[in-house]
Amino acid sequence: VQLQASGGGLVQAGGSLRLSCAASGLTISNYIMAWFRQAPGKEREFVAATWWSGTRTNYADSVKGRFTVSRDNTKNTASLQMNSLKPDDTAIYYCARSRSGYIPNVASSGIYDKWGQGTQVTVSS
Repeated sequence: VQLQASGGGLVQAGGSLRLSCAASGLTISNYIMAWFRQAPGKEREFVAATWWSGTRTNYADSVKGRFTVSRDNTKNTASLQMNSLKPDDTAIYYCARSRSGYIPNVASSGIYDKWGQGTQVTVSS
């Protein structure tokens, strides 16, 4: 039972990367899927989330217009397309699945009970 994040790497500022999150042993249908990131010396922060059917999404202000979150429930995967990357985007990126039930705040890490291992994204200037 796990979430496996992949697709990280080293890219120059202005470049793009696509992160993927593959779920095995659990389903993502009927759950919010989100991406968080943690830079060295900083707390983990919310990046983006996609709700059950994928038609509703949320983004941190810092990534709006540059990142796009998506999901494919038939393949049990979620993705994060990152464009116009900046050095400030450098971090370990984690995918997460929400708990079931009422979700008061999609950006709160406390509502997610399944986490992937993280994938490193490094953006050089």
